[in-house]
This record gives sequence, structure tokens and C-alpha cells, in this order.
Amino acid sequence: MIRVMLIDDEEDALDLLEILLGQIGNVEIAGRYINPIQALEELGRTAPDAVFLDIEMPGLKGTEAARQIRKIFPLMPIIFTTAYVEYAVEAFEIQSTDYLLKPFTKERLQNTMARIPNSLPKPAAPLSPSASFVPTVLCLGGFHIKWPGVMSQTLTWKTKKERELCALLIHYEGRPVNAATIIEALWPGHDVNKAKTYLYTCLSYLRKSLVEGAIPIRIRKADQGFALELDGLAVDISEFERLLGKVLVEGRMDDSLYDQLKGLYKGEYMEGCDFGWATSRQLELKSLYIRALRQGYAYFRGRSRTALAIDSLQKLISLAPDSELDGRELIRLHLELGNRNEAYRVCLQLEHAVRVQLGAELEEETQRLFRQTREKTERSSL
Repeated sequence: MIRVMLIDDEEDALDLLEILLGQIGNVEIAGRYINPIQALEELGRTAPDAVFLDIEMPGLKGTEAARQIRKIFPLMPIIFTTAYVEYAVEAFEIQSTDYLLKPFTKERLQNTMARIPNSLPKPAAPLSPSASFVPTVLCLGGFHIKWPGVMSQTLTWKTKKERELCALLIHYEGRPVNAATIIEALWPGHDVNKAKTYLYTCLSYLRKSLVEGAIPIRIRKADQGFALELDGLAVDISEFERLLGKVLVEGRMDDSLYDQLKGLYKGEYMEGCDFGWATSRQLELKSLYIRALRQGYAYFRGRSRTALAIDSLQKLISLAPDSELDGRELIRLHLELGNRNEAYRVCLQLEHAVRVQLGAELEEETQRLFRQTREKTERSSL
């Protein structure tokens, strides 16, 4: 089924074109407009596969409307329908798919429709049969939609804003997001009318990317906004938060839970994406994971599982390099095990984080522990 938008300032012309397209079949009218300016405003929302466009129209000439469409949708098939032959060269420059002179026949229109599929963007190459897995949404360590077991196969985005829009809708976990909220998050300070056009354009790009990538995510119009339906698609952050709940709320910790949390945490929430709206949740999740790691340390330390106790503390320090409490605990553990060089290395690492990066002085308890560690290390080297 090919979705088409019809633009002509004469209702009779629109009626005739719709009748002929209905006779050809396999065509859905995505919208019909006598006002080209209104049509452009609705273009992103209706997401047609092709546009039929008259040229001589009041308010906005068809060729100018086509150029504006090209800026938003560079590959959109555009078919001019006009009674004037003199615009053919300009239409060619705009790279129109066809130029129909009124009155045209059903057979001529059928020939045009046959050309549209060749003008549409080609779907992404299907995955090999051995890799036909359900994709996963990854929010930890960045934002990607990826097929498991296929390192190079992640969904390719047409624009940065399309990617951010998808991330924002996933951030709301299926709850509807008001259009005004989306615009404020993605285009703060922009003219509202322009921002609405950007939003509908991004929605159109996103819908097509999801279809072309065979991603089972649907965009649903809801009240004054939009929501994503994930159809059971795995999202790493949902599983991560579920496991954090077991540790922090239920007070559970074991080797399996620890390994699962560590395996899921590839980095901070939406790390490196520069999404301002994600900062609050990013900090909250990092804080919760730090608490879970401290609980893991206590669990392993209490059972004399020193290797895992050290591992949990090292992970803690990688997340909070200036945490003197955790740093001192790791230094003492290394000293207890006779790992003086490792203890001293942690001292230097902690000192650099606090004094050099933060520009602060170490706590007195930390300084005393540093002196003891240095003395023990120096004696052992004699």
C-alpha cells in the first residue's frame, strides 16, 4: 500500500485524482489539501510515501512547496500535476518523480504509480537467519537499539534529533508524553510552530527507521502527545532497575545478582548523548548502583569472599573516584591481604581524584592511612 498526499487548490481536481487513484488500487490517501501551507505543516504528521502537487496555487507556488519538502524529506517522491508545460525544467531541477500534464489519463497515472516504489528508500538488509533475534534497547553506556550477538548491527538513525526523540519516548516507559513536553526537551527556546514541524518530521523519520529496521516498536498518538509501544522488547534499564530493587528494597544479594548488575551496567544512563532531560535519572541510577555495590561489598566481606569484595570496591571507586570512605576500605583490605603495592596504588589514585581533580584536601583519617601505607610499602621494599 502506497500512502499519498494530494495538494491542489481546486476541489474538483482533488476529487478526480482521488477517483483515478482508487481505480488503480493499492493506494491510501494520507491527506488532501487545497492549502499548500497547511499541507506542509501536516506533512510530518501524516508521513506519506509520495506527494502529488499542483503548481499554480495561491499563497505558495507548487515548485516552492516542493523545495521546502525536499529540505525536510530529501528522498520524498514528488509528482507535479499541472496544466502548464513551462515548469517542466524547474520540476526536473527539483528531481521530481514525474510531471503530469492535466488532463491526464488513468493509464498515464498508473505509469506514474509504478515508478514510486523505485523512488522510496530501500529497507535495511535483513539479518542473516542465524541472527534472527529480538533486538534490545540499550540505555546504559549510551543509547542504541541492537541485535544481540551481532556487534555491528545497531539501528542507524537519519538525524540526531530522531534518535533523541526515540530515547525520550523510551525514557517515559510507554507513558504518553505531551507534545509540548517533547518540544521543550528537544527544541528549547525555538519558535513553537517551527518546533511542531520539526517534531512531526522527526516522528515521520522515526516511524520509517523502525519499520526499515524491523524493530517491533510502535508510535501511538495519545491525547495531546505520543507514546511508544514496545511489544515486550527488552530494555536494559528496566531489567537493571528490577535487579536494583531486589538488592536495595528486598535486601537480597548473591553472586548471581551481583554478576547480572555488573553485566548490565555498561556505563551511565544515556552516557555521552548530551540529553539534558536524562541528567536527573542518570544521577539517581548512579547513586542507587553505588548503594547496591556497597551492599555487595558488605555481603562478600562478611563471607570472606575477598576477590569479590575487592571487585565491588574497585567498581565503586571507578564510579566515585573521590569517595574517601570506599577508598579507605579498599586500602585496608589490600593491607590485610598483604597487597601493599596495590594499597599504595589506591592511595595515589584517591589522592589524585581529591586533590588534583576536586582541588580539596584529604580527610585526616585518609591522610593517616596514607602515611601508614607508605611506611609499610617502603619497609617491604628494603
